[in-house]
Amino acid sequence: MSESGSGKNFVHVCKARVRYGETDQMGVAYYGRYLDWFEMGRTELCRAFGKTYRDWEAEGVMLPVVEANCRYRSPLFYDDVICVETTVTALTTVSVTFQCRVTRESDGRLAAEGWTRHAFVNPQGKLLRKGNPLADWLKEQLAYL
Repeated sequence: MSESGSGKNFVHVCKARVRYGETDQMGVAYYGRYLDWFEMGRTELCRAFGKTYRDWEAEGVMLPVVEANCRYRSPLFYDDVICVETTVTALTTVSVTFQCRVTRESDGRLAAEGWTRHAFVNPQGKLLRKGNPLADWLKEQLAYL
C-alpha cells in the first residue's frame, strides 16, 4: 500500500495480478473485471482509513453503486501486475464518489480510469440524509489527511 497527497488528493494504491480466469481466449483482461478492480481499490482505501464495508453495514449504512464510468485506455494481459489507484473525489451528505486508475506495474501504462458513485442508504434502501455516521466519518478522515 502506498499513499500520497492530502485531503481529497489522498491516493491509495493496491496491487493485484490479472488471473487466467479474468481473461478471454486471447489472454486479454475482460472489460467487466475493471469494475471488480475498482471495487477492490475502494475497499482497500476504506480499510486504509480504518473501517471496512462490514463495519459500515454493522452501523446501518449501505453503499450501493448508483453510477459507474470506465474509460479503457490500453489492454491488460494474463499475469500482468496491476496497480489500482483510488481516491475520493466527491463527498456529500447523501453520496460518495471514488475515482480509480488502473495501470500496469511493469511500465506504468494506464489501462483504464473511471469512477463509481455510491448512495448512503439504510438497510431498507432509504436514502440517509441526516445523521449519516459514514459521511461524517469520511469527511473527518479526509480532513485529517
